[in-house]
Amino acid sequence: QRGLNENNNGLLRRDGLTKQLDFRNLPDELVTQLMSKRNNLPRKSLGYRTPYEVFMSYVTDEQLFSF
Repeated sequence: QRGLNENNNGLLRRDGLTKQLDFRNLPDELVTQLMSKRNNLPRKSLGYRTPYEVFMSYVTDEQLFSF
């Protein structure tokens, strides 16, 4: 699990998000873009599927539209 955490931190750093950055001050649009980028990035730990693909494989249409 530590390796996955380190990888995620590295991805954030490549996007210019430093350790000192106050995330409360990030524009919502930027957060949405970064979230989309992360959720559509294939992961070895997920069998080279994206987090979005894995999530969608466990959620029914009824569950998805009940929010």
